[in-house]
Amino acid sequence: MKMQLRLGALMMALAGCVSTPPTLGDPPPGFKDEKRELSYQSVLEKYTDRAELYAGFDTVMFAAATLQTQSFREARVRREGSFKALTQERVQEILTQEFAEAARTNEFFLGVHVFNYRYEDFDRPSSIWNLVMVTPAGELKPVSVERVGRADLEMRSFYPYMGTFWVGYRVRFPAAYPDGRPVISEAMGHVVLRMASSLGKVEMRVHAR
Repeated sequence: MKMQLRLGALMMALAGCVSTPPTLGDPPPGFKDEKRELSYQSVLEKYTDRAELYAGFDTVMFAAATLQTQSFREARVRREGSFKALTQERVQEILTQEFAEAARTNEFFLGVHVFNYRYEDFDRPSSIWNLVMVTPAGELKPVSVERVGRADLEMRSFYPYMGTFWVGYRVRFPAAYPDGRPVISEAMGHVVLRMASSLGKVEMRVHAR
């Protein structure tokens, strides 16, 4: 109970005044060691933002997005290694793969709960949603949108903002422009994932590094 209260206080402090939709389902797994859990939650919150979309008094969508930076990938992989009792060699192997992927694309993990299932079509070519990554240099379209599936306890152990009825996606954007310049430069502070349709628009702003 003490740990849950501290985690709750941390989440409220990190989120500031941003409202957070209720999370349904059993509490997701986490580290039993309080400091390790708080450390992971701090990294997660740094690269995560949340948004809600309403039409009058009706809820259209809850969403959250986490930018897969090298720092977050390392925290996530080490969390996975601890949960699954992986060897250090296997953890390092996964990290090498993750860092290689981070060099190829700028990836968001996107969690959504769309109240009308007909509009939960982010991975379809005919989707009503226009997804773009916004940087100070302009907007980029994703190179791929992959539906991971409905949230389960394993998914929620890494992304605890997911509720029972949420769906996860991987949204990948280019890591570099055609001329070789990195999309996310060393000096860039934040990037935005924007989702817009006839139903409305949400923007999630996260730390770029």
